[in-house]
Amino acid sequence: MTHMRSTSGVRRPGAAAIVGTLLALLAGCASVPPAPAPTPPGAPVGAPDDRPDTLPARIARERSRWVAVSFADLPGWEADRLRDAWPALLRGCDKPAPEWVSFCAQARALPPAVAADDMALRRWLEQRTQPYRIEAHDGAVEGLATGYFEPLVEASRLPRGGFRTPLHALPADTATRKPYWTRQQLDTLPAAQAALRGREIAWVDDPLDALLLQVQGSGRLRLTEPDGRARLVRVAYAGHNDHPYKSVGRWLIEQGELKAGEASWPAIRDWARRNPRRVNELLWANPRVVFFREEPLPDPAVGPRGSAGVPLTPGRSIAVDPLSVPYGTPVWLDTTEPLGTTPLRRLVMAQDSGSAIVGAVRADYFWGWGDEAEQQAGRMKQPLRLWALWPKPPRADAR
Repeated sequence: MTHMRSTSGVRRPGAAAIVGTLLALLAGCASVPPAPAPTPPGAPVGAPDDRPDTLPARIARERSRWVAVSFADLPGWEADRLRDAWPALLRGCDKPAPEWVSFCAQARALPPAVAADDMALRRWLEQRTQPYRIEAHDGAVEGLATGYFEPLVEASRLPRGGFRTPLHALPADTATRKPYWTRQQLDTLPAAQAALRGREIAWVDDPLDALLLQVQGSGRLRLTEPDGRARLVRVAYAGHNDHPYKSVGRWLIEQGELKAGEASWPAIRDWARRNPRRVNELLWANPRVVFFREEPLPDPAVGPRGSAGVPLTPGRSIAVDPLSVPYGTPVWLDTTEPLGTTPLRRLVMAQDSGSAIVGAVRADYFWGWGDEAEQQAGRMKQPLRLWALWPKPPRADAR
């Protein structure tokens, strides 16, 4: 799915964050050699060496260019617990792109003892993949990392008490009306409301919870059934109303209600509590509505499915711009944890996308679910560098 989960749409950096990012960008750009002449998108450039399995020195993609480097150029490569990334990699192999079919077959055949050994996995990956530094076409090597998570919301199968805000399945007439009704129209026009009648999946007690689920693109419901039983289900992205996403945090800043850098979810919720008569005005500032489908959640340890069609793994899956990084690509990530200087350097998998995730060096880091994941995702807005691992052509001696 083209996920709406990115929390970057409601958070804006403060002055210090902006200055820090600009300084990081300038420092990064200063070390980059002059950009080569533009290359047609998708065309490999550079001469291979004399090994039969050598990949091109450069690969141009629609929104990025890749420059071959050595594994020694990946900061922290020798320190990562690669066995923690292995489940995410194998999930990516459930739906491999053509370039990854041979690699995935070898990965699935890997003996358990090797898959549990960080050093053995490191050597195995070094033999079978080529690292590439990901750059913008203008040579910029630094970008932005944000975070997202899967919310957990209390819900009721039927409207009752304060549970009066519905979550809707995809309406039957979305294909016949382009664009579909806006959020305000769906709330106020009888014809629009009629199209949603009978499409209610569940009801939540706070319209901002519904908005949060739509922004994140999926979520978990602790759902109370009519007979009083409670169970855990997932609502997954099913589509949207074809209107652009507008940040309610940005709207509050433009209204003078919050300062730049203050538009976090806690601040937005606090403003809504203090201004109950303006909540609809806040919600209607974002015309986009996301529709859901209900899914069972037999294993609470499994994340939602990303755009690549495989479950996301907390701490090891990212959303990317697929015009820069194809789905299913292992990516080396170099950033820091939120609100600190602790390095966050690890192997992750490009398994999702988002409307706010655009550009060569851009990633939305999946933190998982729960309170800590929400806090980390809500604070993350960090400078970022990325490297892609690309499979070498299979060799007869690869085992």
